[in-house]
Amino acid sequence: MHPHPSAHSRPRRGARLAAVAATLLLAAAALPAAASGAPRSSAPDDRVLVFSKTAGFRHDSIPDGIAAIEDLGARGGFAVDATEDAAAFTPDNLARYDAVVFLSTTGDVLDAGQQSAFEGYVGAGGGYVGVHAAADTEYDWPFYGGLVGAYFQSHPAIQPATVAVEDRAHPATAHLGPVWERTDEWYNYRTNPRDRARVLATLDESSYQGGTMGEDHPIAWCQTYRGGRAFYTGGGHTKESYADPAFRQHLLGGIRYATGAAQADCRPERGYRPLFDGTSVKGWKQAGPGGFTLDPASGTLTSTGGMGMLWYGARELRSYSLKLDWRVSGDDNSGVFVGFPASDDPWSAVDHGYEIQIDATDTPDRTTGAVYGFQSADLAQRDAALNPPGEWNTYEIRVQGERLRVWLNGVRINDFTNRDPARSLRRGYVGIQNHGEGDEVSFRDIRLKDLPPRG
Repeated sequence: MHPHPSAHSRPRRGARLAAVAATLLLAAAALPAAASGAPRSSAPDDRVLVFSKTAGFRHDSIPDGIAAIEDLGARGGFAVDATEDAAAFTPDNLARYDAVVFLSTTGDVLDAGQQSAFEGYVGAGGGYVGVHAAADTEYDWPFYGGLVGAYFQSHPAIQPATVAVEDRAHPATAHLGPVWERTDEWYNYRTNPRDRARVLATLDESSYQGGTMGEDHPIAWCQTYRGGRAFYTGGGHTKESYADPAFRQHLLGGIRYATGAAQADCRPERGYRPLFDGTSVKGWKQAGPGGFTLDPASGTLTSTGGMGMLWYGARELRSYSLKLDWRVSGDDNSGVFVGFPASDDPWSAVDHGYEIQIDATDTPDRTTGAVYGFQSADLAQRDAALNPPGEWNTYEIRVQGERLRVWLNGVRINDFTNRDPARSLRRGYVGIQNHGEGDEVSFRDIRLKDLPPRG
């Protein structure tokens, strides 16, 4: 793959063009984010409002949270204003901000006019970040209840717990392993947000005392909501949270998603089963030279040598949604093959299937999101949805009958119909390409959902 452009044009509130400096991004990507808590980059004109008004319980960690966000902003290039004054919620003032952080707010903190201003702000593309007691806020405002995703119900004492990380492509959780051990005050919620939001992490209730939600206990999630972006984390009760590099990076990733500086697929997800779970390539076969290196600690497959292909031979597929997360390190090339017959020859997939390309700077029909050699992606949509080198992206490739659709980070970028009988999509296998020496492309969380034949 060739390098991504150094800047991507993204549709931003107020018609901003968010310029991401690739040199800063790649330099920061070389450092362990969880070790420093340092952001990779944000648009230099991003501005975030931290709102921490309380009309109920007041958390003594609020000053630490404000200081942490201000520090992340100072190092990441986004400005931070902090207030407890609800009078800041006017249409003109809110229009200055790319995201508003509700930092452990409690109770009824906005009047009807301020609520209306905030609804208009979100509808115009504004971002929302809810931290901890943001879920214990505005119980009589249905818009807010949908935005935060779930309301607080109860909590046990502060204690250690095991957090299972479900989505490891989102910028708020990509730096984490499959399991995150941390101490906090763990909320139970009145409802489960899974049907309307993308759950990023859940609590293992067997690891602590006082959980009431059972086997599915979300604790962090994201969604698009009525024109805007929303991220919520249940962590952040304790002062210590805001000194913890992993939690700081978690919070930063949520802010970057909400402002639009980072892209993610925040559509709800149910019914997928793993084809590659990060620990084993059971059911997979290598065709051709080279291969993939498995790192069980990070749950990642990384391409080496080639040209070859690792394909899932345990089952021929007919109608399905395939999702996977991928990341390039720089000047790299790869792709995802679908609809090809079983073979130990990688060229069989080239000749009889279709490749969804990963390559930023080739011709339109051979660049990221293209059905390679046949149909370009919608390049404007692709560019708006694409994360640069060093950051994770998510593909959904949906095959139903002879129709092949591609989503990048939740945005549909290609819709192709096969008309070649020699390349029928109605049945076949799937695989990931190791393109050649020097191409370093990583994959993780490859999962599949069977679909009806038509859709």
